[in-house]
Amino acid sequence: MRDETLVIMYDLIIIGGGPIGLACALEAKAKGLQYVILEKGCLVNSLYNYPANMTFFSTSERLEIGGIPFVSNNAKPTRNEALEYYRRVAVSAQLNIHLFEEVTEAKKEKDLFNVITPKQTYQSRNIIITTGFYDIPYLLNVKGEELPKVKHYYKDPHFYAFQKVLVVGANNSAVDAALETWRKGATVSMVIRNAEIGKRVKYWVRPDIVNRIEEGSIKAYYNSTIAEIREHEVDIKTPSGIVTIENDWVIAMTGYQPNLAFLEKMGIELSNDEVRKPFYNPDTHETNVPGIYLAGVICGGMNTHSLFIENSREHAKKIVLTLSPCPNGLAGLPSPHGGEGSLTGA
Repeated sequence: MRDETLVIMYDLIIIGGGPIGLACALEAKAKGLQYVILEKGCLVNSLYNYPANMTFFSTSERLEIGGIPFVSNNAKPTRNEALEYYRRVAVSAQLNIHLFEEVTEAKKEKDLFNVITPKQTYQSRNIIITTGFYDIPYLLNVKGEELPKVKHYYKDPHFYAFQKVLVVGANNSAVDAALETWRKGATVSMVIRNAEIGKRVKYWVRPDIVNRIEEGSIKAYYNSTIAEIREHEVDIKTPSGIVTIENDWVIAMTGYQPNLAFLEKMGIELSNDEVRKPFYNPDTHETNVPGIYLAGVICGGMNTHSLFIENSREHAKKIVLTLSPCPNGLAGLPSPHGGEGSLTGA
């Protein structure tokens, strides 16, 4: 239930509890700032939604934040190892995180932002937005996409065992879904818009998918798109015409996009081209709205393949260096959710 009477003041509000949001919190805490992370889902929500068996491109030390060592069984950590690492970071640093609390609005009145969630109103002179890009899938925009059989997130291959699965896409997520479900006994087809598997597919995985396609274990429709999805069939538009196949599930790994509408709602300017890159000062990461900063993948707009954990974790240091505690004891009022040092979903 939302408390309409209590307003809590912080030096800094961090919107987004992913790795970069945690990195910002670590820097803020080291500087003595009163802060809170507001996360609409679980801790590192985007990583949680990655496929269960995913392995990172990067080595573990390149995913570290706050100088806290990340030790993994192999050079390239798995999703589960990353979840464990960031959870331990949050606990060991006693970060102040409010989970499952989505920011619905942020309004500036004079020098203060009123940050509103369904549970509480917060005030701060500064906001860092670290919301990433995994929230909004690119849609196929075809008839039947609303059917329950169409999934835009892929989690675990066992669910699809012995089913007829169509995977849409040709990059890492699509290739992982195709290979893993095939190995669990699914009959797998792929619809690929271009003439080959994506160039960004992990170098140790690419030969595997190419070989499975060449030997006929996985059927690939190149230069093709989905035309229509029905309960038990899918129509595929190929260079030779429409092909209809039997189908139980469609896994649409067509990519994701940042919530740029949220930035626009807060008054942040975006470029007029297709990238729609937000305006911010590269030295401080402050946007055209004084007091609002951007960190992480969101800085790239629609260009979601230019920034990663390893090359955007430094954003936290740049931003926090510019911030100072609020004067006159305005910050640091006790939080009804546990206050500084809490890790809570309430």
